[in-house]
Amino acid sequence: MPETRPVPFRGGGFRPQTRRWVGLVVFAALIALAEWGTRTGWISNLTLPRPSDVLATFGELWESGLLFKHLGPSLSRLAVGAALGASVGISVGVLIGLFSYVRAGLVPLVAALFPIPKIALLPLFVIWFGIDEGSKYALIAFGTFTPTVVATYGAVDNVDRTLIRMGQSFGLGWWSIVRKIVLPGAMPGILSGLRVSLAIAIILLVAAEMLGAEYGIGAYILEAGSLYDLERLFAGVVILSVLGVAVSAAITQIEKRLLNWRN
Repeated sequence: MPETRPVPFRGGGFRPQTRRWVGLVVFAALIALAEWGTRTGWISNLTLPRPSDVLATFGELWESGLLFKHLGPSLSRLAVGAALGASVGISVGVLIGLFSYVRAGLVPLVAALFPIPKIALLPLFVIWFGIDEGSKYALIAFGTFTPTVVATYGAVDNVDRTLIRMGQSFGLGWWSIVRKIVLPGAMPGILSGLRVSLAIAIILLVAAEMLGAEYGIGAYILEAGSLYDLERLFAGVVILSVLGVAVSAAITQIEKRLLNWRN
């Protein structure tokens, strides 16, 4: 009787595996390379500060309390502006995906607004809402709104129509089809769009804070750049990078909770 060998299971469906240590190794290698290069003179200190000096700057920010004085207002502006833009964007995107008249009326408008550089509108928002918090909220909300709309109605359009027809054949009502088929099917695309929208929100946050803000990461970076203080400048950039990673991690956790039906 011929010998039988076990066949490995190949039904994983290209499910991504978590390899967190790989990212840590890449970051550590880049930081070690920068530290070695700046200490040996291979990289000029005029173009890139030593990571150890940037870390010391973080310690000074922490001890002086300036870290939270700058980070607190930035987080508040980002949360309010992004929440407004994303919530309205998702709502409008779903309406465009579901209703033909809404699509016919709003898609041309969204297509006209989407290519406009949002930073260029900052002076206009200052005129409309003043130089205080209102203009910053409006800029971040508007910059988050347009990509969220496009991603949302695109995700709704990509829902498998066979599933919708199947629901109709089983006698499901309109709202049941939307709630049980359309929204779950569109959720992966909506969350992917949110990743891009929130990254844009962070960029616009910095731009908004560079105009008329006493405290904020953008104001901190602008002040450091005007003084050519590379350690403080890179400390601010690292804070923004960590903020982006935190936002991405939050979206990942939401995906795990809302999209566990795909596993």
